[in-house]
Amino acid sequence: MSWLQIRLAITPDQAEALEDQLLDLGAVSVTFMDAEDQPIFEPDLNTTPLWSHTHLLALFEADTDPDALLAHLQLLRGGELPEHQVEVIEDQDWERSWMDNFQPMRFGRRLWIVPSWHAAPEPDAVNLLLDPGLAFGTGTHPTTALCLEWLDGQHLDGQTLLDFGCGSGILAIAGLLLGAAHAVGTDIDIQALEASRDNAVRNGIGEQRFALYLPEQLAPQPADIVVANILAGPLVTLAPRITALVKPGGRLALSGVLAEQAEEVRAAYEQAFELDPTAEKDGWVRISGVRRA
Repeated sequence: MSWLQIRLAITPDQAEALEDQLLDLGAVSVTFMDAEDQPIFEPDLNTTPLWSHTHLLALFEADTDPDALLAHLQLLRGGELPEHQVEVIEDQDWERSWMDNFQPMRFGRRLWIVPSWHAAPEPDAVNLLLDPGLAFGTGTHPTTALCLEWLDGQHLDGQTLLDFGCGSGILAIAGLLLGAAHAVGTDIDIQALEASRDNAVRNGIGEQRFALYLPEQLAPQPADIVVANILAGPLVTLAPRITALVKPGGRLALSGVLAEQAEEVRAAYEQAFELDPTAEKDGWVRISGVRRA
């Protein structure tokens, strides 16, 4: 089955009205896409910001008459339409296509992230089996990669680890597979905790080694290793709490931070930690260090 797609180049102030009008005309879905690779970071609560140059994609059933559709839309708007394009989209097995694009990835010397439907490229390596789902953290984003590479370079044998904002659980599970004795994960999203639990089971890790909590349930028990891959704003705001969760002499890695935000985040932690040089990957950074006694 194929679909008729209308693509319109819009500005944010046009979005709501056009979405309603297209749905009234029978669109089965309306999607907004960035037209210029313009990032949006840390939006205000209860807001859904759009890019200054946005593409609106409206999908209709294949037998829809595009000329009549555009004429009706123009009547509803009472004027000329934004720049637009009509195209036919062939149906495909989207899940299979996505799965084919997610391949095993190596981080550091020992660690591989392997999709659960793939065979491990190096069976004797440290292989973390991951079933990517709704929760953030598959290894493909630079911030996750920076943290995984850092973990691979740490001495983790017998250590305790805390993953603050655990998402899919990828960092905590990697730490356990690399030798940590026990890990704790915390996240504000219950779905993330479920994803972390499922991924732990997939890797043969039980609840006795990997405990999961909502932030308000988290005991103030310092760990040897703390990783927090969230966002710059929360990292700065939560600096006293995150610092208190690291043992004196313990190690900390922070990410989810843009290069231009690095100094602000470093300033929030530099009194309590001997910080390493900032590591950067594709415009994102990792800030790590050892907590002072």
